[in-house]
Amino acid sequence: MKVLVVGSGGREHALCWKLAASPLCPSLFCAPGNAGIATLATCVPIKADDVAGLVAYAVNATIDLVVVGPEAPLVLGLVDRLNAVGIKAFGPSAAAARLEGSKGFMKDLCARHGIPTAPYGRFQDAEPARAFVRAQGAPIVVKADGLAAGKGVTVAQTVEEALAAVDDVLVTGRFGAAGAEVVIETFLDGEEASFFALVDGETALPLVAAQDHKRAFDGDTGPNTGGMGAYSPAPVMTSNLTDQVMAEIILPTVRAMAAEGTPFKGVLFAGLMIVTDPSGSDGSNGVKPALPKPYLLEYNTRFGDPECQVLMKRLRSDLLPALLAVCDGRLGEISLDWRDEAALCVVVAAAGYPGDVVKGGAISGLDAAGAVPGATVFHAATERNAAGQVVATGGRVLGVTATGATVGAAQRSAYRAVDAVEWPGGFCRRDIGWRAV
Repeated sequence: MKVLVVGSGGREHALCWKLAASPLCPSLFCAPGNAGIATLATCVPIKADDVAGLVAYAVNATIDLVVVGPEAPLVLGLVDRLNAVGIKAFGPSAAAARLEGSKGFMKDLCARHGIPTAPYGRFQDAEPARAFVRAQGAPIVVKADGLAAGKGVTVAQTVEEALAAVDDVLVTGRFGAAGAEVVIETFLDGEEASFFALVDGETALPLVAAQDHKRAFDGDTGPNTGGMGAYSPAPVMTSNLTDQVMAEIILPTVRAMAAEGTPFKGVLFAGLMIVTDPSGSDGSNGVKPALPKPYLLEYNTRFGDPECQVLMKRLRSDLLPALLAVCDGRLGEISLDWRDEAALCVVVAAAGYPGDVVKGGAISGLDAAGAVPGATVFHAATERNAAGQVVATGGRVLGVTATGATVGAAQRSAYRAVDAVEWPGGFCRRDIGWRAV
């Protein structure tokens, strides 16, 4: 098959790395790709949000399957346009991608169908939003409704911080069209987890769980980011809790989307908060302990980044048949085999991230990093300059990923590889995986 992967980040590098190993995929392309992806696939200079350009290329190159990595082209309707010209595409329609494209849409769907999520309000005007914040108090969570590249969420510890976040969204227009509306929701205290399931419109197949680190700095401090690292498995996601998430969150969502005329196909990425009732028993004195309860924080309608990197490192099965089964409505025929070993990804970002960053710094030591046993360096924002050097082109630049018998072993290997990278303009967290370790 001729396969085209859309995107240029670490997620897309991991997908290309896995697809390139498939005997079904002798011809792999990526648009626009990056310096790392270029070692695996033919990179095509078309931006991920250039829907017309991507469709024209797929037709002219007789592409058999398009795998859409990032969220923007999904929301813009790339899958719809490709299907209209007879090309299979892995990902949801524009209507189904609203689960990620509009946080308000997702929250309303949950409310209509009894899917557990935090209480919330939706606002287009600042004054009612401010009144809601004052009435609810802090801590409280303020979210721009639309796509904001992982930067539209504020977990406010004070009312003043929440009011400033409301103004950022609705008054100053910091997030542009993504901030036409704000969603404000009750703060849930617990442990976060990332849960993935392939969905073909009716059937859902859970993948192994992962856990990521959103805050920029060690100790889960600093601003929220698109993700500074991830690991799998996530100890919080027991088999019982996985069954509970499927029964209470994933399958009700799949049924709801089908019932409302927008069946979902692709990968559902549920950001979860696992909450244990603080008033419950700890199991002492013969009293049954309180059970953890999963709540849906948000849906993404594509693989996570950097979670995709650890999932692909752990997946033993060929990925391509599973993606085709999703497109064809045959997911019930698929089973996936996972490696028992753990995987951990450390994101190396440009100084200043998630704010303004300096681009263009040269990176070396990548071969030495990749030579660490079990390690793979996934590129997220790189290109080669005229001298052939790999240089940084964005905020999150590398996803240094390693496997090991335990999360601790994977962590040690990943940081050995990180330390082999020579890039004065980069930084990373040094505590990825701390919960599991």
